[in-house]
Amino acid sequence: MVAKLERFIKRFYLIIIFLFLYTPIFTLMVFSFNESKTMGKWTGFTFKWYLELFNNNRLMSALYYTILIALLASVISTIVGTIAAIAISKMGGKLKALILNINYLPVLNPDIVTGIALMSLFIFLKFDFGFTTMLLAHITFDIPYVILSVLPKLKQLPENTLEAAADLGATPIYAIRKVVIPQIKPGIFAGFLMAFTMSIDDFVISFFTTGPGVTNLSIEIYSMARRGIKPEINALSTLMFITVLALLIIVNKKQSLTEK
Repeated sequence: MVAKLERFIKRFYLIIIFLFLYTPIFTLMVFSFNESKTMGKWTGFTFKWYLELFNNNRLMSALYYTILIALLASVISTIVGTIAAIAISKMGGKLKALILNINYLPVLNPDIVTGIALMSLFIFLKFDFGFTTMLLAHITFDIPYVILSVLPKLKQLPENTLEAAADLGATPIYAIRKVVIPQIKPGIFAGFLMAFTMSIDDFVISFFTTGPGVTNLSIEIYSMARRGIKPEINALSTLMFITVLALLIIVNKKQSLTEK
């Protein structure tokens, strides 16, 4: 009886947590079909905000730059971060501790500190603010997350993996490409997803490093908030949520089939 009561309480708390997390999202999704421009009351079912979304050039441009910068920054930071993690794993002593502490700084720093620091650096280097500066900024703050995702997988490898590959005639690059990377793929993939999530969600650093004609969704929504959020944002958020949910289901299904 006590065990059943404990299970019931755990399930009850779990349901409450999920309701707390997802009720705002489902509310947003419902009102993306509301005919009224405000979320104050329901006036009827419609798809017009989805049609308006694809006719809104500013939102489409912001979505384009958001996805493009997130993909490029994630790919580049995953490559650089994986190589850096392999190098760090082979270090020892004070040098390794120093590099890891430096790697923690962008993670622990408030975004506004990183954003202003990168802005000051780009001004000092006389860069023209725009796509390039925003991309470089995203790569900069994504790399530490990739390193932190890959390092635990490298620690799980046998200590003499590279030496064993070298004894069998493999060159260092071939050994890394054919022996090490296949074994740390989960960490690399996790780092890529983390970098993509951080990049697509970033506002503060993007705000300080963007330029004329280049904006992402977070900056666009921030500028809209001062004039009033348009219903097209609800439609866009619904589409993004459904897309991410579908991708998660596909990835988990593929992983479960692979394990079987």
